[in-house]
Amino acid sequence: MYSPGHAGASAYARVGVQTGVTGASPHRLIVMLYQGARQAIAQARMHLQQGDVGARGTAVSKAIGIIESGLQVALNKEAGGEIAERLDTLYTYMTRRLLAANLQEDEQMLMEVDGLLATLEEAWVGIGPEAAQTAAANAQVNAAAHAAAHA
Repeated sequence: MYSPGHAGASAYARVGVQTGVTGASPHRLIVMLYQGARQAIAQARMHLQQGDVGARGTAVSKAIGIIESGLQVALNKEAGGEIAERLDTLYTYMTRRLLAANLQEDEQMLMEVDGLLATLEEAWVGIGPEAAQTAAANAQVNAAAHAAAHA
């Protein structure tokens, strides 16, 4: 079905993604999850337009998996409080809309979820520098506490 060259390119792409994940900060990993979910939705839209039911279902399932097993699972409801609770509710809503979009062959629903993810991704990217500074400050405090404990 695929040429050996395509298999090599695919393997190279997988290594690139794995390398990106391995060296990524927690903040960057969330960005990558948003991007992956949005890419899966874009594929679902393409397959919907082409009438490829199986491929559309696979793409929708991938987007749902990223939302449920990546974004939603990563929420820390204790530390995140009300914001984390609201995100959890929003992720559940997105999952339901993706399921409905697939069953009803509704591109508007796919676009709705993509828009929600785009908004969240933009906000998350916007807090990137702040999150990095906070992480660096926390690392310094932890290092100082560790050094004091062993002094």
